[in-house]
Amino acid sequence: MAKDYYGILGVPRDATADDIKRAYRKLARQYHPDVNPDPVAQEKFKDINAAYEVLSDDQKRQIVDLGGDPLAPGGGGGPGAGAGGPFVGFQDIMDAFFGASGGATRGPRPRTRPGADAILRLDLDLAETAFGVEAPITVDTAVLCTTCTGAGTAAGTHLATCEVCGGRGEVQSVQRTFLGQVVSSRPCAACQGYGTTIPHPCSTCGGDGRVRTRRSLTVKIPAGVEDAMRIRLAQQGEVGPGGGPPGDLYVEIHERPHDVYSRKADDLHCRVTVPMTAAALGTRLTIKTLDSEEQVDVKAGTQPGSTLRIRGKGVPHLRGQGRGDLYVHLDVRTPTKLDAEQERVLREFATSRGEEVAELSKQAGFFSRMRDAFNGHA
Repeated sequence: MAKDYYGILGVPRDATADDIKRAYRKLARQYHPDVNPDPVAQEKFKDINAAYEVLSDDQKRQIVDLGGDPLAPGGGGGPGAGAGGPFVGFQDIMDAFFGASGGATRGPRPRTRPGADAILRLDLDLAETAFGVEAPITVDTAVLCTTCTGAGTAAGTHLATCEVCGGRGEVQSVQRTFLGQVVSSRPCAACQGYGTTIPHPCSTCGGDGRVRTRRSLTVKIPAGVEDAMRIRLAQQGEVGPGGGPPGDLYVEIHERPHDVYSRKADDLHCRVTVPMTAAALGTRLTIKTLDSEEQVDVKAGTQPGSTLRIRGKGVPHLRGQGRGDLYVHLDVRTPTKLDAEQERVLREFATSRGEEVAELSKQAGFFSRMRDAFNGHA
């Protein structure tokens, strides 16, 4: 039974080429071996690659739409393929009457095709995303086979014209239908529609013109990148079948959480706890930013929840000059335990300000009576 390539990519049968490409990229980000080392995910990634290879190729996709599997042994047209079959697909009838088949051939498809894009996750610290870094990465992709330089043939051998289709890449069959005889064309099963065969495949790549390998690169991360942004490395993705031009490599940035700072766009935020006395009397704090130490004054009488702003000490702007700001949020700490002397001094201070605790209890009684009045109990 033919594989459900549309189901593998999760797209409808009328999906456009762009829909198929977007679906492939989304699944590749989830199941690529560099992102998900789970063996089950790796097997699923192979199916995803196969589905994309089929549905991104018009001729292979046509075979799927007719019920066949172009990657199955023998190639495969859909139901009724082959001479003398009692049934024929609707596309065959349309081809016969409107000229897509029955004399107007599509021709062989090229062995050399562009490669797919690849994606790689890169984890960076806040300082690295803020100021930029040159990061080494390891990529597992298909590269050009150096033994055959993409030709797919063994040394000293060449491609041979397919003896079944004569190099046309397709074969015709005559089928009897309720409308009479219909002449239809199918991609040649012997050469898979290429029009040529490889009598002596390259021993290194098996005729594909490419091999998978792990290689090292260095990616330059600009200052100011944010979490989930992608850096594009042109022509560093998968080399295409037959040694076709490579796709692009996208490096997706993942910013690790920082112990002190949280980031919102290009601004940084942190929380600093100050004693109640320091908030009341005023003090000076030394704040260690990402790249320096800054002195900031806490004014006398600072209230809990106050925020201090240090301009230009956030993250550099990715596009343009300057940097964001650093916001220091103050948590005023009230002591939970006092010894006898501390309590005496604090009470004297409260008395000097007319803030006797007894007065607070009177106010509490007042508010209690007000509450009772509203509740109808006064």
